[in-house]
Amino acid sequence: MTNYPVATLEEYGYKDYGKLKKVYKIASRVLVGIIVFMLYISIIMLALQSFNSSTNVQSFGTFTLKWYFNMFELRSLASAIRNTLVTSLVATLLATILGTLIAVGIYSFEKKRRQQIMLFNNIPLLNADIVTGISLMLVFSLLLPIFPYIFGPTTMILAHLFFTLPYVILSVLPKLKETDPNLMDAALDLGVKPFKALHKVIVPAITAGIFSGMLLAFTMSVDDFVISYFTTGNGFDNLSIWVYGSIGRRNLNPSVYAFSTLLTLVTLGILLTYQQIMQKGKKKNEKI
Repeated sequence: MTNYPVATLEEYGYKDYGKLKKVYKIASRVLVGIIVFMLYISIIMLALQSFNSSTNVQSFGTFTLKWYFNMFELRSLASAIRNTLVTSLVATLLATILGTLIAVGIYSFEKKRRQQIMLFNNIPLLNADIVTGISLMLVFSLLLPIFPYIFGPTTMILAHLFFTLPYVILSVLPKLKETDPNLMDAALDLGVKPFKALHKVIVPAITAGIFSGMLLAFTMSVDDFVISYFTTGNGFDNLSIWVYGSIGRRNLNPSVYAFSTLLTLVTLGILLTYQQIMQKGKKKNEKI
C-alpha cells in the first residue's frame, strides 16, 4: 500500500486571520469610543464646568455644587430660565396635540394626496431658521394695529409652535403606518364614537410616535435662538437670547452650565424611563 504525503491547509492556500480579526476588533472598539467621545465631549465639558468653583473656564478650582443652588439668584437668568420653560412646555403641548390630530387626518387621505400634503409639511423643516424668523416677524408685525402688545410670550409661543409642529407630524405618521388601517373603522362599527375611538384605540397604538415627537419638539424649542430672537418682545428673553446678550462678558455665569446639565439629565432620565416602560409592555404582550 502506497503512502501518499498528506497536504497541509497552508499548501491549499489557507491563511489564519485569527490575529488580524483580534486587531480589527480592538481597532473597531477604539474607533467607536473615539466617535462617542467626540459626540459627547461638549456635554462632558459643560457638566465639568457646572461643578467648577472658579468662574474662569480655563482653570478648575474645586468641586462645588453652589451653582446648582444659586441658579435662580441672578434675577435676569432666573427670568430667562422661566421664560424658556414656559414657552417650550406650552408650545410642545400644543404641537403634540395638534400634530397628532393633523397626522391622523393626513393618514386618512389616499397615498398621492398624502404625499402632496407632506411636501408642505416638510417646507418649514428645510427652510433656513433666519428666513422663518424674519417671515414670522413680518406676519406678527401686520397684527400690531389690532394687537399692539402681541410681541412677547404670545408671538414666541406661536413661532415655536410653527416650527415644532412638523416634527411631531413626522414622528406620528410612521407609527400610524404600522397600525392596522382598518382599526378606526372597526372601532366605529362597534358603536364607539369617533373622538372616543381616537382616544381609546388609535392614540394607545401610536404612543411611541407621540412621545418621540413631543420630546423632539421640546428639545428643538428649548435650544432655539434665531427664530426666538426675531419673534420676541422687549423684556421677554429665553435662555438662548440671554446667553447671546452675555457673550460680551469674558465668562458666562456658571449657573447656565448647571441648568444645561440638569436639563440634559432630565431628558436622559425621561428617555430611559420611557424605554423601560415600553420594554415591560412588550414583555407583557409576548406573555399574553
